[in-house]
Amino acid sequence: MKTKQTTKTTYHIPIGPIHPALKEPVAFEFEIDGERIVDVDVSLGHVHRTVEWTATKRNPIQILYLAERICGICSYCHPTAFALAVENIANIEVPERAEYLRVIQAELERICSHILWAGVAAHEIGFDSVLFLTWQIREKVLDLTEYLTGNRITKGIITIGGVRRDITKEHHPKIFETLNYLKDNFEKLRKVYLDDKTFRMRAQGCGILTKEDALKLCAVGPTARGSGVKKDVRVDQAYFSCADLDIECITPDVLTGEVNGDVYDRIIVRLLEVKQAIDLIEQCIDKMPAGDIVSEPKVAKVLATLKKASGEGIGRMEAPRGEVIHYVKLVEGEEYPFTWKVRAPTYNNIMPWVPMLIGEQIADIPIVAASTDPCMSCTNRVAIVDSGKKYELNKEELHRLSVEKTRRLMA
Repeated sequence: MKTKQTTKTTYHIPIGPIHPALKEPVAFEFEIDGERIVDVDVSLGHVHRTVEWTATKRNPIQILYLAERICGICSYCHPTAFALAVENIANIEVPERAEYLRVIQAELERICSHILWAGVAAHEIGFDSVLFLTWQIREKVLDLTEYLTGNRITKGIITIGGVRRDITKEHHPKIFETLNYLKDNFEKLRKVYLDDKTFRMRAQGCGILTKEDALKLCAVGPTARGSGVKKDVRVDQAYFSCADLDIECITPDVLTGEVNGDVYDRIIVRLLEVKQAIDLIEQCIDKMPAGDIVSEPKVAKVLATLKKASGEGIGRMEAPRGEVIHYVKLVEGEEYPFTWKVRAPTYNNIMPWVPMLIGEQIADIPIVAASTDPCMSCTNRVAIVDSGKKYELNKEELHRLSVEKTRRLMA
């Protein structure tokens, strides 16, 4: 008796760069067997804003406001990392009080980012009522941010050598009112995201990134910590006043006693980091010394100092999505930086999508991708497809094309 031979057939499904489930342009090419993903390829390069090149025509103070616009959600950590790199080159010492103020603003941004992410994650699996709940809570934090800086998103608070606005005792009642509001609502968020049966069914065992893969693929931030990797710049290479604060890397086993590296674990990390950020802000207010908030208040004098500086500097910060790095090179006598290079955390967290998605269902793609909190505009590189051959533009070619386009626009 002959048995019938069956041939296994897989299909290719393109998703993106324009798709209802993707808030930013990124293209996936999935190979599927039925409803299960067996392979995935990620294609970037759909957004390029020439931010780094534009900076070579701006002085460092002007670049701070350009850096803010790399990402609306990380509009504080990017200019701060840039300022840190420049300060390292010019040996500018930031006043101790300003270092505490910088940490407060960074932790407020972390709270805003993580709560926004929680809302987006709920939206991706169809819980828009939870999205509205998180937005309502986040509004309080944005109100506090506006109260302290004058703006809700692009805050304009950082300057080379310190910060532009102080936090006085008159601000404390509003700060503690907001922090207490967050504490009161934290339990509500915890129950919705960690105890709700539907959330658990959609998140547990889904989008698993093992600790080995997280290390091999250089994942950062909550994506790495959700897989049990204790990696946090605030702890590993403390900056500003972080060394004086009680900070620990948060991994999911802190709450559950185990690490699975799934979407659920990444939810745990972000929720616990919101609670941790509240505590860090309170620590900063309690320990913050008196003193100046900027090393040199006269901008013209700062620029004159930077014009005499020469060398390379790196600014590292633990942004809400993970480690962000800014590399700057200054040349003595030049008003503008010779070069500026930004490595946003999403760049590290793209390749982990591959092991996360393989073996999952098509319906899980949005929540798995969203679980790393990606920002494509922060991380995009340019790629060209010509006759089926894909290549990346090198620095010289990109510079030439940028100059040509700028001249065309000016003409």
